[in-house]
Amino acid sequence: MKAFDHRKYRAAPVVNLPARQWPSRTITRAPRWASVDLRDGNQALLEPMNVGQKRRLWALLVKLGFKEIEVGFPSASQPDYDFVRWLIEAKQIPDDVTVQVLVQAREDLIVRTFEALQGAKRAIVHVYNSTSTVQRERVFGLDRAGIADIARKGAAMVKREADKHPECDWTFEYSAESFSNTEMDFVVEVCEAVMDVWQPTAAKPCIINLPATVESTTPNVYADQIEYFATHVSRRDALILSVHTHNDRGCGVAAAELAVLAGADRVEGTLLGNGERTGNMDITTMAMNLYSQGIDPELDLSNPDEIIAVTTECTGIPLHPRHPWFGELVYTAFSGSHQDAIRKCLHQQQEEEAWQVAYLPIDPKDLGRDYQAVIRVNSQSGKGGVAFVLERDFGLVLPRWMQVDLAQVVQKASEAVSGEIDGATIHALFRKNFVVESGALVLQGYQIRHEGGHDAIEAAIDENGATRQLRGEGEGALSAFVDALMRHSGRQINVVDYSEHAIGAGTDAEAAAYVQLNIDGQRYSGAAFDHDTVSASLKAVLAALNRARSSSGEALAA
Repeated sequence: MKAFDHRKYRAAPVVNLPARQWPSRTITRAPRWASVDLRDGNQALLEPMNVGQKRRLWALLVKLGFKEIEVGFPSASQPDYDFVRWLIEAKQIPDDVTVQVLVQAREDLIVRTFEALQGAKRAIVHVYNSTSTVQRERVFGLDRAGIADIARKGAAMVKREADKHPECDWTFEYSAESFSNTEMDFVVEVCEAVMDVWQPTAAKPCIINLPATVESTTPNVYADQIEYFATHVSRRDALILSVHTHNDRGCGVAAAELAVLAGADRVEGTLLGNGERTGNMDITTMAMNLYSQGIDPELDLSNPDEIIAVTTECTGIPLHPRHPWFGELVYTAFSGSHQDAIRKCLHQQQEEEAWQVAYLPIDPKDLGRDYQAVIRVNSQSGKGGVAFVLERDFGLVLPRWMQVDLAQVVQKASEAVSGEIDGATIHALFRKNFVVESGALVLQGYQIRHEGGHDAIEAAIDENGATRQLRGEGEGALSAFVDALMRHSGRQINVVDYSEHAIGAGTDAEAAAYVQLNIDGQRYSGAAFDHDTVSASLKAVLAALNRARSSSGEALAA
């Protein structure tokens, strides 16, 4: 057998659910969120969080709006025990927040867990044991009855200890660990045994958590498993159906979303997906997915920079720049066609209408992201990105034909440096290659007379250090100036296109003029700026002529 040989694996079993309902459903509201950052996320770290880091992350979770937070495994870890005691004794738990603690179905650990929770007003005790076939057969050496007995006894011990502290509002949670790798009929059997002990009601429900402890198959199969359980378990109205997905196959969020369609009420996960192996379900991603569909995620994720900073500091795990929604480059476009589409959509987007911008599923401003970072230019970028940067940073609204010319110049410059080109460099390239103020031809002055429906111009230009007096006629100053230049040079010059706009407002406004000339059959673009609109247009014509004279219009270095 080869080292890389698919034949040593077998496909995970599927659920026979021909009447499945979840594919035709849609999510219309956020599930109950439960953060497990301080327990599941913490135990997955190379260096577990210290007390200071736990306190900082706790404060962030509360600030974001989590109402159920798993704070540790106090029976298995002294730091976790001490942290739970600090939360209670220092009165750090808001009245609308419930702490959750995890414990195995073992008597000594359960007793220790309730000791840690003494004085709490409200708490979730989360007890679990593994139910999967491989765990039964190869880890515990037990049959189904033996595994069900562990669950039943664990539930009884939890109830017994809770009864000793009636001053606390207890909620019981049971996890059939490795649920997704367990026979579905057996999962129902075990959970029924647990509920027989706890006797939950609609008024006082328990939580049944069904984890994909190790993600082993496609999200649709997990959804089938959840729907099977939801439609086969008794007392459905007396339980809160919770899911806890992992990301081994990269589908943790998808599995959780489909599970909600299949009947799950509650979702456990972590901020930014920290957790064992490839991580837990990323709550920030799933919540933002809902937000992008017009659904209130019931969490305040408007300041991702704070979430990233605190989580990174506490876990020591940096955020990937392409992380969904929150990554540094998520709202950045380098592709030319993407940039062009974004620029056009942003110009048309109205404040009162639903968000409709190509390649941007949400408004970056909702997450405190500035449009400064939306479009960045490299060798893969096109005219749209270059135009966007110049308009955003310098107020220049380039006509399409000049965008095309400039994009070629910028692309060559980017290829030369093998990297990104910033706005200042793009602006410098534009001025050097298209404004060409220090070329062979420089405007010194002009006078215009209106005669019989035509304009006559007398212009003085500096040509290679010598003053030349030019005269011409035409319909408008621009046409008259071009006529004067043709008479002087003997070249055929036609205006192909012209555009102008103001930069700024009021008396300090400056005119920007852009012209495209056909000079002896070749097209050249030029641009100029002046407080006088006519001067700007005449200078733009000279800029285009200077480009034609300079190496047949080849780009100059910035």
